Amino acid sequence: MNMLWKKIKSLKSGTSNNQENENQLDQLKWKIALENSEVGQWDYNVEKDVVFYSKESKHILGYNDHELSNSPIEWNKRVHPEDLERYFKDFNAHINGLLEVYRNEHRVLCNDGTYKWILDKGKIVERDAKGKPKRIIGTHTDITYRKKQDEQSEKHLQLITSQNKRLHNFTHIVSHNLKTHIGNFKNILEFYEEADSESEKAELIEHLNTISETLTSTIIDLDDIINIKSKSETNELNERVHLFNCAEKVINSLEIEIANNEVAIYNSIRQDDFLVANRSYLESILHNLISNGIKYKSEERHSKVILQSIHTKNELKILVSDNGIGIDTQKFKNQLFEMYQTFHGTDRKDSRGIGLYITKTQIEAIGGSINVESKLNEGTTFILSFKKQKAL
Repeated sequence: MNMLWKKIKSLKSGTSNNQENENQLDQLKWKIALENSEVGQWDYNVEKDVVFYSKESKHILGYNDHELSNSPIEWNKRVHPEDLERYFKDFNAHINGLLEVYRNEHRVLCNDGTYKWILDKGKIVERDAKGKPKRIIGTHTDITYRKKQDEQSEKHLQLITSQNKRLHNFTHIVSHNLKTHIGNFKNILEFYEEADSESEKAELIEHLNTISETLTSTIIDLDDIINIKSKSETNELNERVHLFNCAEKVINSLEIEIANNEVAIYNSIRQDDFLVANRSYLESILHNLISNGIKYKSEERHSKVILQSIHTKNELKILVSDNGIGIDTQKFKNQLFEMYQTFHGTDRKDSRGIGLYITKTQIEAIGGSINVESKLNEGTTFILSFKKQKAL
């Protein structure tokens, strides 16, 4: 930097060729400004297919000044494969006169094996007699931090949007159900006032008791959901849970129900698989899904429920499968995890349509997701997906 300032001083004191000195002076000032701003510079000689990369450009990628040659391929081969098409498209659009200034954001492979986001800008500064580009000058700016902030902001926006949607749906459900119960109470009381006999009044009182029990059940369901959502914001989830043992505990708790329904349960979850999560939520999730496999068994075959774990590169998946009566997923695909929805075509009085909604809420509270694959009269598989975790 001191050498640049000395050169500027000598140019200012020069007497010959003032215009040339002024041009050199401007270029040196620009160089100093770029160095101070940690912005890299590139200067591309189109005719010779040679590009000068400033030491700042090389430093952004973690290289020393002598470690990259003056070939365009040095940069091009490091551009992320997913960004290459847009990278070349934008550059060629400027070369062909479609864009006044070249501008592109892309990821570039660094010396340490990581990628950085680069804002790449440039402009043709010299043309030949036929108007073809001879020289293009541009800059490289590291925008990795800004990209991460944008990505985080987008995630927060999606989360808030999703939460607002769920809150709107939840509020609608609460309002609808409470209004229904209140309307039923009002109607029964009106009938009671108009009743002519004690037997008729007694019958209406029984109806009131039934409505009261239903309202109580609804309030308990809503309270459970609120508790799940509130706990998901606390540190109550940080517990290492071995999934095989967790499933075994649930299976043992259902021993009588399993025996009465003659259902075979197979726990094939790998014994070293674990999640750092809320143990009671995991037990509740598995209890509900296994119970569903028992509850909706097929009378046409020997019933079974199979639990297994599958690993992908980034996820741990838990599969709970049965060979029961199945669900028409095409018909009910948008309602599968909504409140007070049933899909099995049975007249079971214990099917309130709240189980899968609570299960989904619990899974999301511990950072997972749930999907379902099912065919009528063949069976159902629930797929729980979680990001792989490190042990505490």
